[in-house]
Amino acid sequence: MKYFRQLLQKPRKIVMALAISATSLGSLAFVNNYFELSKNIEIFTSLYREVNTYYVDEIDPAKFMRTGIDAMLKSLDPYTDYISESEIEDFRFMTTGQYGGIGSLISKKEDDIIIADPYEGFPAQKADLRAGDVLLEVAGESMKGKSTEDVSKLLKGQPKTEVKVKIKRLGVEKPIEKVLLREEIKVNSVSYHGMLTEKVGYINLSGFRTNAANEVQKAFSDLKKQGMQQLVFDLRGNLGGSLDEAIRICGMFVPRGSVVVDTKGKVKEWDKTYRTTNEPIDAQMPMVVLIDGASASASEIVSGVVQDYDRGVVIGQKSFGKGLVQTVRPLTYNTQVKITTAKYYIPSGRCIQAIDYSEKDDQNRPVKRPDSLKTAFKTRNGRVVYDAGGVTPDINTELKQMNNITAVLVGKRLVFDYATKYRSEHEVLPQPEKFEVTDAIYNDFLAFIKDKDYSYTTESEKALEDFKAKATKEAYFAGIEAEYNALMEKKKRDKSQDVIKHKDEIKAMLEQEIASRYYYQQGRLRSSFREDVEVKEALAVLADESRYKSILKVK
Repeated sequence: MKYFRQLLQKPRKIVMALAISATSLGSLAFVNNYFELSKNIEIFTSLYREVNTYYVDEIDPAKFMRTGIDAMLKSLDPYTDYISESEIEDFRFMTTGQYGGIGSLISKKEDDIIIADPYEGFPAQKADLRAGDVLLEVAGESMKGKSTEDVSKLLKGQPKTEVKVKIKRLGVEKPIEKVLLREEIKVNSVSYHGMLTEKVGYINLSGFRTNAANEVQKAFSDLKKQGMQQLVFDLRGNLGGSLDEAIRICGMFVPRGSVVVDTKGKVKEWDKTYRTTNEPIDAQMPMVVLIDGASASASEIVSGVVQDYDRGVVIGQKSFGKGLVQTVRPLTYNTQVKITTAKYYIPSGRCIQAIDYSEKDDQNRPVKRPDSLKTAFKTRNGRVVYDAGGVTPDINTELKQMNNITAVLVGKRLVFDYATKYRSEHEVLPQPEKFEVTDAIYNDFLAFIKDKDYSYTTESEKALEDFKAKATKEAYFAGIEAEYNALMEKKKRDKSQDVIKHKDEIKAMLEQEIASRYYYQQGRLRSSFREDVEVKEALAVLADESRYKSILKVK
């Protein structure tokens, strides 16, 4: 400081000279950067010209250049992305949830294209297309050998136009033909809302698409009419979306004018502080926010705001840790680029970005910030919270790992296929919360999978096979072969009992899948509540007022 004071006391000429020098250096840096950019663009152009002219085989220009673009952007971060003209519609759906079509997920099953998950209230469901139905024809065109992308293009189209489909349904001998009237499909951000108890309402927000805030407000108002006095707000699996929608949702629960997020990037003119602009619909109601490792971006803003203002209790597992903001910029020929332009900082001042993409390790992998370098911040009540690495819940719950046998039964579609069979044999189902897979149903499931392939290799089997390979190499295996074979045989017998050992977990998967055949996406969710660890913990916290308040106080 003393040096700068002395410097300022020197003649003005010296100060002016320094200022000019600083400006010159800045200009020089800009010129050098511009030169490097121009030079490398020229190199790239000349390289492409030479390869295109002399490479032994013909080159697809669009494909070749797309490979270069993707590799270039991949070196930055996973979120900076090129959007070609053909991808614009898919991108619009990702951001708005809107497209023209029949409203159903489809998937590939061996050589068939099947209806995987019809959306409630849209043409597929209205026409009684069911999960498990095999698409034979779309618009008179056979589905044999088609990819899901090919079929999706045929099903999509302008709203109020017709599309004819022919399906094969389990239990029905002849193919079924249906004519569907396409609609503008808008996938709701609020997947489900309802009452968990007489006092506790529940809202599941699956994304921050256009109009998400209005959907949340409508759901909240509906629950209030049903007697809601406490709220469970579920953001698990919510990958984020619109920043504006996140700000509006935060504004429903914290006072007007509250800081939600600061964005800071290279272009300083774009730095901005976002505040809530409307009066909250309820700034006092006890609430719990549920998060997990797939809660990212806008989900982390909302859960972080709730935590930083001590507005509610956050329960679950640490969130994903995406504190980056993307901006979509137009390019030529109706293409776009989505660029990471800033980092965001939530009210306590912390940035929850977990990975520093500007730094790479020895294997050229981006560096995750270690716990030892995290910085402490404080909530409004003075509770300590930390930056870098996502939002850490106030109450951590253990992420339950699916057992091998359950994962295989789900992964090989055996749970899905049994649900298809069950739906073909039963016209109605009780409310999802009341439906239970009885022992009789489970035994029927076991009979169904008896001749199916659901083999799998456990970690212990892999270890034993590795041991055999090493023992053989070292010439020890011959002496222990009998014991090894006996152990492997016992392991196989034990594994065959996994469908009994893990019966409860498999039954839960069956209940959710079967419920979805009658009550669609919300059926699967409602069926899961009985076994949902985070929901149970949320209800326990909300039921204990003193515990709820103590969590939000300075420890």
